[in-house]
Amino acid sequence: MALPSNMRAMRMTQAGAPLMLQHIPVPQPKPGEVLIRVDACAVCRTDLHVVDGDLTAPTLPLIPGHEIIGHVVASGGGQTPFAAGVRVGVPWLGWTCGACAYCRSGHENLCAQAQFTGYTRDGGFAEYCVADARYCFPIPDTFSDEAAAPLMCAGLIGYRAYGKIGDAKRLGLYGFGAAAHILAQVAIHDGREVYAFTRGGDTKGQDFARALGCVWAGASDTAPPEPLDAAIIFAPVGALVPAALKTLRPGGVLICAGIHMSDIPSFPYHLLWSERLIQSVANLTRSDGEAFLRVAPQVPVHTTTQRYPLSAVNAALDDLRHGRFEGAAVIVMDA
Repeated sequence: MALPSNMRAMRMTQAGAPLMLQHIPVPQPKPGEVLIRVDACAVCRTDLHVVDGDLTAPTLPLIPGHEIIGHVVASGGGQTPFAAGVRVGVPWLGWTCGACAYCRSGHENLCAQAQFTGYTRDGGFAEYCVADARYCFPIPDTFSDEAAAPLMCAGLIGYRAYGKIGDAKRLGLYGFGAAAHILAQVAIHDGREVYAFTRGGDTKGQDFARALGCVWAGASDTAPPEPLDAAIIFAPVGALVPAALKTLRPGGVLICAGIHMSDIPSFPYHLLWSERLIQSVANLTRSDGEAFLRVAPQVPVHTTTQRYPLSAVNAALDDLRHGRFEGAAVIVMDA
């Protein structure tokens, strides 16, 4: 089938401005890259940080979107593991140098030269995208395009954060959005108790968390009924750090899983004392993706999604900004 010469894309031209629907040439893959027909692309809070200017180094003009599900339609040459017609997912981490100390030691997520889908490389809010074939994942057949899209970041970054909590039995999740609703299912499947923390007054979100199997759900400024072994913060709110520390037992672990967070306010040392630990999570590695995509069908993870057409990306971003849906927003090309 002949490919079109042009495609629709939602492009960012300046921070803080709505994305613009434009007709632009279909990108051409270079050696080692594949051209993908985008079928679905989830909308991540990181996309908000890019569009709103919280992340300050996008390559403009830019097509955001980094939770991509689509089918390979062409290759740029060289050896790639994906033939035409194969369904793949494209995550946030889009390229690394492969030669630095971080890349060589299994920490490619910290590569100083890394490129990121939908930030320094064009992403999936378009009908086609180009990706480095090394950074694409085959997608299990158990997931539809719409259901699989949130796994590419909400699932992957949540799973990387999950790997930092050790054998914690009681796990608190702050910010019960796309990542937390996926990770809660994994943790419950593993026999852990999950405690969900939402915005004050968000009774709908708390009901959603309990329906997924969380043993408790409440506002972020309230105390759970038991001290927690670990907590993961997905919400970009620095004030949650001291709030979460208060909930941890001695020796507990607090993971900050977002790429951007407002300033953390000062807090008394006794909240950190007793060997409590604060750690951030940066990006992801390909091994994270491979591990998570083996686990997700076994749980099995069920993603709750809100569907939008490509032309409604700005509405999806605004709905995410104001917490108007549960789960994840997904741009579906045939919607």
